Parts: sequence; structure tokens; C-alpha cells
Amino acid sequence: MLEHLLHEAAQTLGLLAEAAVVLIVAWGAGEALFRTVRLVVFRKGDLGGRRQIWLGFAAWIMLALEFALAADIIRTAIAPTWQDIGMLGAIAAIRTALNWFLAKDITHLASAGEHKA
Repeated sequence: MLEHLLHEAAQTLGLLAEAAVVLIVAWGAGEALFRTVRLVVFRKGDLGGRRQIWLGFAAWIMLALEFALAADIIRTAIAPTWQDIGMLGAIAAIRTALNWFLAKDITHLASAGEHKA
């Protein structure tokens, strides 16, 4: 009985974390789109502006990846099977690698922008 309740709670919390992923990506995409339109209309060809838009959107994507990984961990935390653990490991490795490369790109672009400013 208790395991069933914990499983249902984990499923609900996982769904809430996934909903947060959707909201975070939507917010970040909307912000990036608004800033891009504003850049195109008012400051054509501004490389620094494009870099800032990319950096901002990349940060939103990184946050979304963290929430997506949290959702997977929450869902797998209650009585996982070996298949669940294997899938979580693969998903965690992929999302961690994506996050690492994205963070590396952000650091590189941010430092390149500082040197040009």
C-alpha cells in the first residue's frame, strides 16, 4: 500500500517536473524569439546581440535539461527494475553530456564576448 502511494507520488512529481521543462523551454524560446525580432528590426547585423540571445537561450535549455533529468530520477526512485536503472543511466549520461557541451559553449562564447568588448 505504501509503495503504491510512493509510486503515485513519484509519478505526479515527475509529471510536474516535466511540465516545468515545457514551461522553461517555452519561456526561453519566447524570450529568444522576442529578442531576435527586436535585434533584426532595430540593430541589424549586431553580432554581440546575437551572441547574447544565444547565451540566454542556452541557459534556459540547460535549466530545462536539469529538470528533465530530475523528472527521470524521481520516476525511477521507487522500486526500479534493472531495465529502469539502465535506461536512467543512459538518459542521465546523454543529458549530462549535452549539458556539459552546452556549458562549455556558453563559457567559450561568453569569454569571447568579453575579449571583444
